[in-house]
Amino acid sequence: MNALHATGFPERRIRARARTGTADVFPAAEEYGGVLFGATAAEPADALDRLRIAPPVFMPRRLEKLIDLGREPSHEDVDLSGRTGGFVTPLPLYLSAFGSTRAGSGDLALAATRQAARLGIPMVIGENMVPVHGYRRGGDAGRVRSALLERITVYAETVAAGVGGVVVQQSTEDADSEVWNLLYSDPGTRALRDSGRLGFELKAGQGAKPGLGGMTVVDAAEGERLAGQFTVQDVLGDPARRLRCATPGTFTEEIVRQQLRFMRNNFPLARTWVKFHPGRDVARAAATAWAAGADAVTVDGAEGGTGWAPRVFLDQVGLPLAECLRRIGPPAGDLLATGRVWEGGRAVRALALGARAVGLGRAALLAVDEDPDEGLVRLVDALALELRLLVSALGKYRVGDLAPEDLWDPAAAPVAEPDRAPAVTAGDQP
Repeated sequence: MNALHATGFPERRIRARARTGTADVFPAAEEYGGVLFGATAAEPADALDRLRIAPPVFMPRRLEKLIDLGREPSHEDVDLSGRTGGFVTPLPLYLSAFGSTRAGSGDLALAATRQAARLGIPMVIGENMVPVHGYRRGGDAGRVRSALLERITVYAETVAAGVGGVVVQQSTEDADSEVWNLLYSDPGTRALRDSGRLGFELKAGQGAKPGLGGMTVVDAAEGERLAGQFTVQDVLGDPARRLRCATPGTFTEEIVRQQLRFMRNNFPLARTWVKFHPGRDVARAAATAWAAGADAVTVDGAEGGTGWAPRVFLDQVGLPLAECLRRIGPPAGDLLATGRVWEGGRAVRALALGARAVGLGRAALLAVDEDPDEGLVRLVDALALELRLLVSALGKYRVGDLAPEDLWDPAAAPVAEPDRAPAVTAGDQP
């Protein structure tokens, strides 16, 4: 029996991918020849899913690739590698932030960490790890490493040289605990830091609860222990459980600029990321961060997952990811997108709308819950195959060449084809 479940998410499909990998990209092989397949009439989940991927008929880049290779190109010739927020990565993917909840600091997080490192994709570690779990080096007075350092150590020991990276978020409570100072000066992170594979992310919000800080459920004893650092409330109707709330932080354009200046000056070897919630001014926020020198801006759509949030926020607050990407338009720097990503079609749409990479959050946790040794690797293998198939079908061979022209919005007005061949008249007949 699996311990982890997700609401409003295609859990069965993700678990199937964690078990069978690329086999799930296609219908069951034993059905070949006996079943007729076609598009389903299911209602798309949101605006991003409603966009249709639209290959052209004429593909000049395929011709260029053919000439370069001396043969007809295939989907295996699509290059998915690149740089994500300053890190070299073989895929336009990263592991989204898991914070101080049980899922983010326990065995599931370590399994996801290990597999992300094997894949060579960057990993983000979420907020409040140190305020909740402390900061302990292995060997300090014989104590076991803290959850934060354990994840960083496992990643660093597993990832291949030259690829990937670790990014650590900071909330208001993290800043009070001087998390970034501790990590930057820690001998255990020196190899990542000196190779340019350590980053810090200023967290200004998250998709599941825009305008609020992190929330989690704790038992009464832990609530009493944390009451000095967090707001702890008895509002859950259960005498054994408390709601722990972090503060969201206060941000203006000038505060973002000052924070990034502080990050660059005090941690010159670290990559600088900023994460925004899906607010109505997200385009201005992203432009402010890039202009101030951020290596990457993460935009968390309203579809983004979380360990805990009020229902009214899950259902009614924040812009969908597609609208965030539309408002930002052509990005002025690396744009990273998260929110209900688990398969190649949604990833291609986000990448075509300007994202440099997409994050796996709930999907990654479900995958490692299904198989802690290979689940995430198989899920990513399936997603990568779909990416290559889709990018190739669009007549392109680098994921960075995807563009809005590759998508069709059925809700938009019809677009006239200016290059349509003239109609043949009777007088033109030979």
